[in-house]
This record gives sequence, C-alpha cells and structure tokens, in this order.
Amino acid sequence: MESTSVLLLLPIVLLIILLSVIKKERPLKARNPPGPRGLPIIGNLHQLKQPLHEYFWQLSKKYGPLFYMKLGSRPVLVANSSRMAQEILKTQDLIFCSRPKLLAFKKLSYEFFDIALAPYGEYWRDMRKVCVLHLLSAKRVHSFRPIREDEVSRMIQKISQKASSFETVNLSEMIVFLTSTTICRVAFGKRYEQGSGESVRFNHLIHEFQAALSCFYWTDYIPLIGWVDKIMGKIDNLDKIFNEWDMFYQQLIDEHLDPNRTKTTDDDVIDILLQLREEGSGSSFRLNVNHIKAILGNVYFASADTISTTMVWAMTALIKNPKAMKKAQEEIRALTTLREKQMVEEEDIEAAGLPYLNAVIKEALRMYTTLPLLLPRETMTTCTLDGFEIPAKTLVYMNVWAVGNDPLVWENPKDFMPERFLDDERKLSMDLKGHDFELMPFGVGRRGCPGITMALATMQLVLANLLYLFDWDLPNGMKKEDVDTEIFPGMTSHKKNPLCVVARKMY
Repeated sequence: MESTSVLLLLPIVLLIILLSVIKKERPLKARNPPGPRGLPIIGNLHQLKQPLHEYFWQLSKKYGPLFYMKLGSRPVLVANSSRMAQEILKTQDLIFCSRPKLLAFKKLSYEFFDIALAPYGEYWRDMRKVCVLHLLSAKRVHSFRPIREDEVSRMIQKISQKASSFETVNLSEMIVFLTSTTICRVAFGKRYEQGSGESVRFNHLIHEFQAALSCFYWTDYIPLIGWVDKIMGKIDNLDKIFNEWDMFYQQLIDEHLDPNRTKTTDDDVIDILLQLREEGSGSSFRLNVNHIKAILGNVYFASADTISTTMVWAMTALIKNPKAMKKAQEEIRALTTLREKQMVEEEDIEAAGLPYLNAVIKEALRMYTTLPLLLPRETMTTCTLDGFEIPAKTLVYMNVWAVGNDPLVWENPKDFMPERFLDDERKLSMDLKGHDFELMPFGVGRRGCPGITMALATMQLVLANLLYLFDWDLPNGMKKEDVDTEIFPGMTSHKKNPLCVVARKMY
C-alpha cells in the first residue's frame, strides 16, 4: 500500500479501534464457509499477500478447498479444488457466471460493452454470439493462418541472425513482440516494426492498461472512502489511460473508414465489425463505435498477453528440462513433411498431431497457469454451495493454479513432466476445452475463453519452429538451475525476468 495513503487511513484505523472496544462480539454466521478472521470495515484486506493464487492455496490447506473472506465490504469466495470448480463452473454455472462491476473493469470496457468483463445478461449473450460466429470461428481463425506464419518466419530470421553471430537472444522479448504484432495484424490490420516510434508508444499504452486493470481501488471495496482514489490520482490516471486508448482505437477505425485506404490482407477484425455495424449483427442491439472499441480491447488483451506468457513459460520449462526438450525436438524433426522446408507450417502440425508438443503446452499451462485466478466472477443470487449459504453479489475467485498443482490430483506437481499427459489414460484425453476440471487454463462454462482455437494454433506454430530450427543453450556458463521462475505480480503470471538464451541454427 502506498505510504501516502497512511494518513488518509488514520480515521479508519481509529474507527476500527473504537468499534472493537464498544461493540459486543457477534457470533460468526454458521452458514458461511470457514475462513480467516478479519477486522471491522477492512475485513481481510490487510492480510493479502502476493502472489495471490499461492496465498489462497496456503489458506486452503487450513480452511479447506472452499473458504470465505471479506475484502472491505465485499464478501469473497475462493475455490481451490476440481470438485468445487465443477460445482461452480458447471453445475451452478448460471448462478456464478456474472462479473463484478469493478471500477477499472467498468471504465476500460466502455461501461461493460465488451464480452470479457460485462455482467451476464441478454447483452452479453448476444455480444458473445457475435464474437464466436464472426471473429473466432474455426474458419475465421484458419483465415488468419498466413499472418501467423509470416510473423513466425520473421522471428526465425531475427533469431538466425543472432545465432550466426553467437549473440544472446532475449526470447521473452522475441515472443512478446511476435504475439503482439500478430494480434495487431489480425485485429487492426496494422504491423508495428520493433523499436519504431509507433511500437514504443503502443507498448507504453499496453503496460499502462495492464497496470490500471490490476491496480487496487478503494472504491471497489470500501465505497465510503472511494474519495481516497481521487486524492491519490488513481481516478485521473484511469481517465487518462482510457482516453489514450480511445484515441488509439478511433484512429484505427478512421483509417479503416477512409475510402482511399489500400488493403494489404483479407478482412481484419475492424473490417468485420464495421461491416456488421452496417449490415446488422442479428443481435438485439446495433453495433456502434464504442461496442467495436470494447471488443478490440478484448481481442488484443485476451489474446496477445496470455499466448505470449504461456510460450515464454513453456520454453523456460524446456530449458530447465533438457530431456523434455530433446523429446519434443526429436518428434518435430522426424516429420517427413518438413523435408526441403524452411519452417514448420500449420499443415505439418495438423497432419502429424505432435502429441508430445501438445503435452508440453498442457504441462506448461498446468504449472504456470497464465491467469491463475481466472477473471473474478460474481454470484447473481443467493445460493447453497457445499452446504454453505453464499450471498448474492459475492466475489468469486476460481484458483485454477491451485487445481493444477494439487498433489491429490497430480503426481509430483512441482515437476515438469509432459509424459503425464501421454502415459495416463485419464489425462491423455484432456483437451483444454473445458471438459476436464483438473486442467482448465481457458476457463469452463459460459465464461470459458472463446479464443482457445486461435491461442492453441499460435502456440503450436511458434513452439514447433523454435524447437525444429534451433538448439538452445544458456549464456555465460549458466546452468539450468540458474534459470529462475519468479512471477511478476499481476492478473497474468508474467515471468519476472526475461528468458535469455543462445540459439544454434540446425537447418
């Protein structure tokens, strides 16, 4: 918590002390799940530790797989097991499928005009249908294949140049740029050259957006002191970031509406949405510019950030596990379809299946879950869960990282073992599409990620080429044990320190 907030919080501290002295202790509500005791007004806010998913996992060992706490005035439910996940995300999905109206969520989604953050209702159902049918269908994802392959080819050239001069490769930076520019071309029809002024500005906007979305706002948890956010400049900062992104989106839309615009590729997401605005989307509402801007935010941030993070963790795990790296390389290099080819193409992957590579991706998603708590949900009505009464408007966190690292489900969960998805018949059938509650990095049910097809296609293509074309070493005499797995705090589990390696070109 910022030091400047201490003086602002003194009245609250004094009030807590006063209440503790004069208020008779009330019995705990017997119907609430167990959980840590909090303080009046602030609840358990002072007890939170980063990273949150690991902190919640530790609490679950004491209070069980389902526990209850208060963050200010907000009741909070945290689920940490596959059994609870199935109950929440499948059996009672309709009750648990809404989103909380948090300050940053509301502002940055154009008053919930998107699909990721919008509360459940008719608007959300129609908007999701529009996105699934017109933007994220298998046919549409396939149409973006040339963009994916072109960007991978460009990355290969850059890595090859560094390999020729024995330069260290910042693989984290390479992967983040590739994913970002791929999604920019898919969504905006625009490519930003790495290091250019446009690219630097765009990256700055991205970092500001992510920081604002993850920031703590008193307004969300203790509305009576929401004025603290204003005094500390958080509201003005949120407005500034929103306005910058709004101008960015508007510029892109204006460029697409320019009658003299020259298209270099097939329709991108903006083209499709503008066409739907003119022709009608078949939904209960007519798309306007703010709808389009909100969807663009979802397409970029729900894709680029999560895909790149998963690939960085997958390569980190392979660097730390040379035997797994060798198995994955042998599988890809054995493909007969790659003879006389400069790179692995998506048709090669589709023909071969590459079960070990897919097992590597699943294991990386299990160990280093990109969104360890998923996006928070909110109960729509009062309900009963596991014998406990859960109030309406309860904030719900599904700790999918804890589920993926549960020793009761996974043997040696701290070990990176892609083989577990090949040797165990039960885990062999896990497809990441929400049918298995032991592994659900893309979510489950109504709120499951609709972009899974795009995500998997990109991850398979990038990782297959990195493993096919290059051998990888650590620089400066580093050992595999020296490669860290520290997490940068935030909604997404970014690797704190970049993965820097040395590439040796094989073909």
